[in-house]
Amino acid sequence: MLGYFENRAVLFDWLQNAQRQPVTARSGDFPALGMVPADQGLMVLIYQAAPSVLQYKTWEKFAKFARHKGFENVKTRHLDRGLPDKMFGEVYSRFCKSLIGIGHAEGHDIDTGMETEFIAITNPYTDNLNNGFTVKLLFQGKPRMDAQIEVFERGADKTVAISTLRTDNQGRASIPVKAGHTYLLDAVVLREPSADLAAKHNVVWETLWASLTFKVPD
Repeated sequence: MLGYFENRAVLFDWLQNAQRQPVTARSGDFPALGMVPADQGLMVLIYQAAPSVLQYKTWEKFAKFARHKGFENVKTRHLDRGLPDKMFGEVYSRFCKSLIGIGHAEGHDIDTGMETEFIAITNPYTDNLNNGFTVKLLFQGKPRMDAQIEVFERGADKTVAISTLRTDNQGRASIPVKAGHTYLLDAVVLREPSADLAAKHNVVWETLWASLTFKVPD
């Protein structure tokens, strides 16, 4: 569970049965979401975090992170921009969704307009998952092709398995899932920040993190 702090949130909404509303929360609320749903159906929580900053003292730490997230050419990109190999910064923002099944849990996810996001094509609470759980990954409203998705799978015994896969030419991917397991998907955009953002935070890189969480029923 996480608490809610107004200065850390750019967006905090819920979506259910074609209705989208802001979550009513006050700074310091724990957990952040304390509403009692009035209706049945698939609820999608939507959260965009305010930018945060990381400082890298060494090149190796940044390079390890970038390679882990699928950016094998990061060294070339870094050197081509004439950037220092130590003591540099990154600003990052998170774009999160969570799928919650309430009652019959029927419904579907949509494009919510965040700069990057997953769209759940499959409803994990009502659809047949024999062929996996299908998602579409967007960046600026368009499919992200050949993008890495990291999958965190937690079983009932709390053991976590981590795997990766890549989206197809439509920005889609099918994730094998198991009954009773909880999932977190993430995908990262790595780009040069705008001049204003770089100056404001004293950074040379920007990352945008899309994530999606859900549980497959037993």
